[in-house]
Amino acid sequence: MDNTTDAFAARSPQMLPGHDVATARHVVAASLLAWMLDACDFFIVLFTLDDVARSFGVSLESVLLAPTLTLLTRPIGAFICGRAADRYGRKPVMITTIIVYSVIEVLSAFAPTLATFLFLRTLFGIALGGEWGVGTSLIMESVPVSWRGMASGILQAGYPAGYLLASLVFLLLPVLGWRGLFILGGSALFSALYIWIRVPESPEWLARQRHGGATAPATAGLWPVIRGNVALCVFAVTLMAAFNFMSHGSQDLYPKVFLGLERRLSHPSITLIVVLYNIAAIVGGLFFGMLSQRIGRQYSIALAALLTLPLLPLWTLPHSTVWLTVGAVCIQFCIQGAWGVVPAYLSELSPPSVRATFPGLAYQCGNLIAASNALLQASVASFLGTGLAPALMLTVGGGAVVVLTLTLLNARRNHGGETSGVSQD
Repeated sequence: MDNTTDAFAARSPQMLPGHDVATARHVVAASLLAWMLDACDFFIVLFTLDDVARSFGVSLESVLLAPTLTLLTRPIGAFICGRAADRYGRKPVMITTIIVYSVIEVLSAFAPTLATFLFLRTLFGIALGGEWGVGTSLIMESVPVSWRGMASGILQAGYPAGYLLASLVFLLLPVLGWRGLFILGGSALFSALYIWIRVPESPEWLARQRHGGATAPATAGLWPVIRGNVALCVFAVTLMAAFNFMSHGSQDLYPKVFLGLERRLSHPSITLIVVLYNIAAIVGGLFFGMLSQRIGRQYSIALAALLTLPLLPLWTLPHSTVWLTVGAVCIQFCIQGAWGVVPAYLSELSPPSVRATFPGLAYQCGNLIAASNALLQASVASFLGTGLAPALMLTVGGGAVVVLTLTLLNARRNHGGETSGVSQD
């Protein structure tokens, strides 16, 4: 699969005009901020579902359609925004995407009916799906080669950081109400302003534009690229589905259902565990992202996935709050550690003409496949009649095995090619 990339990972961005350390730092900070605030806006909805239901006088099940619709439209956003960024540039599309999801978040606060609210959350999914892929291409094309592992981990840390931020914002619910929290979520507009003022366009994209390298593929469309890279596309989507089964499998039902209903932990204890394992997730992403700069992207991902497997019993079988906390912290360090390498890995796998489209679309399609995670875990638990613990271990462990297998197989194919990510300086 190494024939799908160009000199992206071999050529230092310092060779391109407009590169300096200060600019690279602004790009990293802006990409992290945008993804963190995007994730925060998404989690605010999940935290306030029951409040939204009471406000509209409907059942909780009716409002649960909101995150489902957001999930379903994320691949659409990845495609639309990615193609636009490949054609018109990363920076303007990134700014537009942030403005759109910020405005939708504020408009959601003024939704008069449930139908309007659901429609707005559907549109929000498009913006949510588009932001990650565009941000990934911008940051990976704008930082020095030796920074890419670290920058990848920092970018992906925005997701658990957004969860933590949403948890803090949620404390204002008694004061602001759910509508006030949504208005507050619109403050993500400031990240668009930051990008407009301090972040330049991707030097890689500008170089391809000057040499006419991006015009022809963009005009020809995405399908010729897919037809020429079928194996790569299947590999990437399958890999991202396994990644999403790892992450969603360890998060969706774990806090409220497993810890709350089955282990009967108190709400403060659950909150503490969630905060601690999100901090561990951030640290893990940074650690394995930087490690990938030394041992390669694929081996860093494989190591994190491998370490996940022996931690599964510690994560689910204890009844002690202390050991459950230790298990949750350790497994999220590894799972999100593997995720920390993903932005760099997918960017270096991507065909150059669709580098803003490919990573985001692969991620969101894999996420869509893994959308059945909660239902699958509940069904397995019901079938076995043993509670959630075996179901959690099976889904997360299965995802880890697939990630481990695919990355090692691709590493053998590449033999230290571009996706190795090993620093040469």
